[in-house]
Amino acid sequence: MLAPLIKGTIFAGALSSGAPSARAASAATTPAKLIHHYYKIGSTNSEAMNAASNGAPEGSFFLAEEQLAGRGRGAHTWHSAKSAGIYCSVILRPPMPPADALLLSLAAGLAVRAAVNEIAPLPVDLKWPNDLLLNGKKFCGILAEMNAEATRVRHLVIGIGINVNQAKFPAELRDLATSLRLETGTEWSRVELCAALLKSLDREYRSFIKDATTSRTALLRRFEEHSSSVRGRNVRVEEDGLEGVTEGLDSRGFLQVRTSEGLRTVLGGTVRPL
Repeated sequence: MLAPLIKGTIFAGALSSGAPSARAASAATTPAKLIHHYYKIGSTNSEAMNAASNGAPEGSFFLAEEQLAGRGRGAHTWHSAKSAGIYCSVILRPPMPPADALLLSLAAGLAVRAAVNEIAPLPVDLKWPNDLLLNGKKFCGILAEMNAEATRVRHLVIGIGINVNQAKFPAELRDLATSLRLETGTEWSRVELCAALLKSLDREYRSFIKDATTSRTALLRRFEEHSSSVRGRNVRVEEDGLEGVTEGLDSRGFLQVRTSEGLRTVLGGTVRPL
């Protein structure tokens, strides 16, 4: 489980920028072996997937100050400015079929939203399936990858990139990306935000595996409540040109779109509002 990770002074070294608060620094005794901190790495998700294949335990947490090859969904990259954001991945070994993997990605989005709002009440918008927005611009992306058999997940890695204290972005991202600092005008403690994130991830994960049937319904309802785009929004799926009006999520977390030809299920791709 993730809970032990937030019990100790490990955050003092885990994020080099900013001193840990007394609350974060006095909270615990995390086994240091579960925390893997890098000042520079290719991708935390790649490192976590390799470690999981080699038997790393559930709850292993990979955190970097800078990624040289940060990855998003598909062929997208993740801009990882040095010591300005939170770039992390966690290994999970959930007792579930691979068809349910998207639900944990949605749960991670809810966890990030809760962590941000623990520090400041911001209007975070969840964009299906893996982005979080502020004022229409992306400040967080989630990448879930897994190794699975036909009926069960061997391991799942949830990667999270949060733009925290970036003051500017490359020209090609300025109209698309933002950071918590740009939206609030103040610099954030990455230590406090990371501690809040681990707590909320643990809470979401425990709830999910405790009672998958009940928690699934609640998870989908909460995601829809905090998303402006999964119901009643005219959208276009870029990859296949599908256009229609969103009608919520199905039981596996996939987006439903009402088109001129009937209700369609969107299994993936980039969904843009029209």
